[in-house]
Amino acid sequence: MPSSVLLEVPALADFNKAWAELTDWLSRLDREIKSQRVIVGDLDDINDMIIKQKAILQDLEQRRPQLDELITAAQNLKNKTSNQEARTIITDRIEKIQSQWDEVHGHLQSRRQQLHDMLKDSTQWLEAKQEAEQVLEKAKAKLESWKEISYTVEALKKQNTELKQFSKEIRQWQINVDVANDMALKLLRDYSADDTRKVELMTDNINATWAAINKRVTEREAALESALRMLQQFYLDLEKFLAWLTEAETTANVLQDATRKEKTLEDARTVRELMKQWQELQAEIDAHTDIFHNLDENGQKILRSLEGSEDAALLQRRLDNMNLRWSDLRRKSLNIRSHLEASTDQWKRLHLSLQELLAWLQLKEDELKQQAPIGGDLPTVQKQNDTHRTFKRDLKTKEPTIRTALETVRIFLAEQPVEGLEKLYPESRELSPEERAHNVTKLLQRQADEVRTEWDKLNLQSADWQKKIDDALERLQGLQEAMDELDLKLRQAEVFKGSWQPVGDLLIDSLQDHLEKVKVYRAELVPLKEKVHQVNELAHRFAPSDIQLSQYNLSCVEDLNTRWKVLQVAIDERIRQLHEAHRDFGPTSQHFLTTSVQGPWERAISPNKVPYYINHETQTTCWDHPKMTELYQSLADLNNVRFSAYRTAMKLRRLQKALCLDLLSLSAACDALDQHNLKQNDQPMDILQIINCLTTIYDRLEQEHNNLVNVPLCVDMCLNWLLNVYDTGRTGRIRVLSFKTGVVSLCKAHLEDKYRYLFKQVASSTGFCDQRRLGLLLHDSIQIPRQLGEVASFGGSNIEPSVRSCFQFANNKPEIEAALFLDWMRLEPQSMVWLPVLHRVAAAETAKHQAKCNICKECPIIGFRYRSLKHFNYDICQSCFFSGRVAKGHKMHYPMVEYCTPTTSGEDVRDFAKVLKNKFRTKRYFAKHPRMGYLPVQTVLEGDNMETPVTLINFWPVDSAPASSPQLSHDDTHSRIEHYASRLAEMENTNGSYLNDSISPNESIDDEHLLIQHYCQSLNQESPLSQPRSPAQILISLESEERGELERILADLEEENRNLQAEYDRLKQQHDHKGLSPLPSPPEMMPVSPQSPRDAELIAEAKLLRQHKGRLEARMQILEDHNKQLESQLHRLRQLLEQPQADAKVNGTTLSPSTSLQRSDSSQPMLLRVVGSQTSETMGEDELLSPPQDTSTGLEEVMEQLNNSFPSSRGHNVGSLFHMADDLGRAMETLVTVMTDDKVLE
Repeated sequence: MPSSVLLEVPALADFNKAWAELTDWLSRLDREIKSQRVIVGDLDDINDMIIKQKAILQDLEQRRPQLDELITAAQNLKNKTSNQEARTIITDRIEKIQSQWDEVHGHLQSRRQQLHDMLKDSTQWLEAKQEAEQVLEKAKAKLESWKEISYTVEALKKQNTELKQFSKEIRQWQINVDVANDMALKLLRDYSADDTRKVELMTDNINATWAAINKRVTEREAALESALRMLQQFYLDLEKFLAWLTEAETTANVLQDATRKEKTLEDARTVRELMKQWQELQAEIDAHTDIFHNLDENGQKILRSLEGSEDAALLQRRLDNMNLRWSDLRRKSLNIRSHLEASTDQWKRLHLSLQELLAWLQLKEDELKQQAPIGGDLPTVQKQNDTHRTFKRDLKTKEPTIRTALETVRIFLAEQPVEGLEKLYPESRELSPEERAHNVTKLLQRQADEVRTEWDKLNLQSADWQKKIDDALERLQGLQEAMDELDLKLRQAEVFKGSWQPVGDLLIDSLQDHLEKVKVYRAELVPLKEKVHQVNELAHRFAPSDIQLSQYNLSCVEDLNTRWKVLQVAIDERIRQLHEAHRDFGPTSQHFLTTSVQGPWERAISPNKVPYYINHETQTTCWDHPKMTELYQSLADLNNVRFSAYRTAMKLRRLQKALCLDLLSLSAACDALDQHNLKQNDQPMDILQIINCLTTIYDRLEQEHNNLVNVPLCVDMCLNWLLNVYDTGRTGRIRVLSFKTGVVSLCKAHLEDKYRYLFKQVASSTGFCDQRRLGLLLHDSIQIPRQLGEVASFGGSNIEPSVRSCFQFANNKPEIEAALFLDWMRLEPQSMVWLPVLHRVAAAETAKHQAKCNICKECPIIGFRYRSLKHFNYDICQSCFFSGRVAKGHKMHYPMVEYCTPTTSGEDVRDFAKVLKNKFRTKRYFAKHPRMGYLPVQTVLEGDNMETPVTLINFWPVDSAPASSPQLSHDDTHSRIEHYASRLAEMENTNGSYLNDSISPNESIDDEHLLIQHYCQSLNQESPLSQPRSPAQILISLESEERGELERILADLEEENRNLQAEYDRLKQQHDHKGLSPLPSPPEMMPVSPQSPRDAELIAEAKLLRQHKGRLEARMQILEDHNKQLESQLHRLRQLLEQPQADAKVNGTTLSPSTSLQRSDSSQPMLLRVVGSQTSETMGEDELLSPPQDTSTGLEEVMEQLNNSFPSSRGHNVGSLFHMADDLGRAMETLVTVMTDDKVLE
């Protein structure tokens, strides 16, 4: 908004601020609504989100009056201003915020309705899923109850019937699965913006299980059909095979009979025909070999199904008969061949037979070699095993032929004589008959031996190959089982990994839980690592020289290892990300506090974790939060409150509300402190510890007051305030006691409960507290008003007098207990009076008094009500009272009573009686009965008495809440009075006197009276020449002493500077003497990389010297400035003393030092309060305090009083010292009054 418009319409600033705050809140609320995701299908999560949405909607509705007030204020502003530009801006902003409000409200309602629909749909889906899972469990139980397939008609029919019934149930159950899938699809489609992974995972599991069940059912149906067909075909095939066997037996018998006839084998033609018929018979036998084996195998299956029945015995007999007849047929075929081969040229036929066998053996050996090597995967080896099983079956089938041939050769060689062999060997007539016979025998014998050797060799090779296959099968099965198990575990782990949400989507509060879950899961995966090692070990056992794993198996092993490594890397990366997120965004981080500022501001962190703030628009940085700076600036409005205790309390109250500590109960604060184990009060707390504890406090407050507490903003501002109070140097550490004192002082609790808690923190285990411990507590407490710049009003930051006052109250005991401390605190000592006043301010905020202010006419009076005890029916509101406004006929010094709660009839009657009494009392009575409303401490080092109404009596409840404060500069008058008090105290110490510790703190003697009395006593002990004769002489002596002190300090600093310069020159000479490069002058030094340790030491020393020199120069400059200020003030005092007589005269009695002012307004009364209950028992006449009179004394009377106080001729009879003290006090008071009045006029 243009500054010109703001200047023309000042009220727009408040409107803009309220509008900006409400707009920002609506924007944050809208972002929060859009960012909130729920787990679809998780009823608890959805219900929690519905509760949160309901709370947000309630917050929105609670803010509705704020919107209405803003609209009303805008309408009023539009009516009051004629600036068209301002009216347009107001209209646009109101329309914008109304639109934004409606939009947020619409989003909230829409989201709320969506959540209710999601809850309904999720409930239906969960019910459908539960029904589907029940169906799946029934189906699994049915599958597990299935028995092996029986190869009997009745059993097969029964199993088939059961399977059909189960298939029918499956089709009915399909409806449940479809319903669950439809509901899941609806959830996935309608709520895709939320987390649907749970629905997807559960739906996939249900569908996968259902598909496996259907596959098992289909396979069972196929197996039953195949068994039934086999059973039906078996008996037909058996009958058909037996019929063929009968025919083959007939043919074999005919051939056998033909070969046994005489002279049949001598006819070559007949032999060839018979051989041809035998070959045909043998071909049929070979063709029916597989049929025989299948029938025998299927028959054994049927026998196992028929075990124990008559059909089993019958079938067993038929199978045994079939096997017997099959064996006889094969034996007959071999005999027929033997007889046919035993015909003419029998040795040649034997020779050819042996050659055929050798060729067959060689063929089988080659076939066996071709089966090598062993396959590298289980399917290949199983196929090799099946192939070798067929190979062994061929060997077994060929075995009778080989043995028959060998036996025939043996018989032939044994039965044939040499003559016969000669006839059979027609070649080489040159050889003798013996040689020819020997050659035939040798040939047949050699071939027979070769056949026998090759046969045995082939059997050994076959057995060895089978052993290798069995070993490979066992090892590969072990490897496959290990890989399958590992694959299953990895899939489960990958499913868990797939369920991980991105770290950026996780809630900050859940980071630690997710981190712990991942760590636990990583520990659970330790056995999986052993399985990976097992798979690798099994795979490494397959050496290339033994068994070369297939590429498929190698790929599987590599894939498993890769997946394991990826899983490990993913888990480690997940843990790292969670650690970083927890570090950067978790409760121990400050990241969540970045939202506490808005653009162009940015929150940054210094190396010691202390936050600071960057304004990118002005390119500046500052320690204070922007909102804290605004708050500090707003506290300047309270500077018009004339009474320091109320001014401080009202500032604290405003700060307390800004920090939301007015919502914090003492029990909640104690719980948070105990939760973080903050028991060692002397231990320092770093920034993270402070933030963690504050976060715990404000998180709990947010749960109770969601619409009032912005956790990041409150934590950041409270941290800012604590650092401003207890760590102005921004070291990043404060003591635990300081933290507790700051938080507890401003929390919502009974006043005495706070006192008890704070005393308990510094008390020993026995419940007693010494002076040192009490000093620590009071020191931390006084820092709160000190940060406001109000410390001078509460006795200064020197807490020693307050500690002394407390122990004097306890009769100078070495230690005090809680009861004595509470009694002393009930007297409201000056250093702590701000705390009970803060409670009264908080209690009076909502008080409504049915009375009218006689000055501003406000009715009813809101806040404090001040009733006159001098006039009937005379009331003043707190605004008029604090500003010093009075009505005609009423003076500020008249006695009044303060109420922070509505009055009762008894109080009205009591006040009426007091007014009646006061009507008959004179001014002298009030002068003789002054009472202070707090317990003054005997100190003048830093502070003075507070300015409070002399005649004020307070009535307030003690169970009200506290506040907090900003850092503001001291008032000039405060500083001057503080300076005067300090210099007078130094003069007193110089003259060898000290305040008498025996003086009771309850005495109503003013600090300055005591000081002046003891100073006058010291005058009598000095020589007449050294005694100051007037205030001017006192000021001159102060000036000379101060000058001498400053000159001594400056001389010491210059001497120290010379020593440092000499030390620097010496170090430089040593540096040059060693041949190193000359050092630059201290202002020019820059950090460089040292060439040696000695260089580093020299540079470090030079740097420290330069820093120390800078600090000394800064101190010298401060002292010189201070000296100049003192000279200026002393010069001002001289001018006032030397100026001509003023026209104004002093009327009446001057103010006493106990009512001297610290503010620029000289007529402002000092706040004196009598702590009383709601009853009239403690309200005596002494509570009516004398009012100060108006001071308009001229300079002439001032000088006259000063000269009377210090007569020019003095002897040893000085007179009454107390009388002199009174005179000097009145003179000094009048002097200060004239000075302040003149300052106001200027």
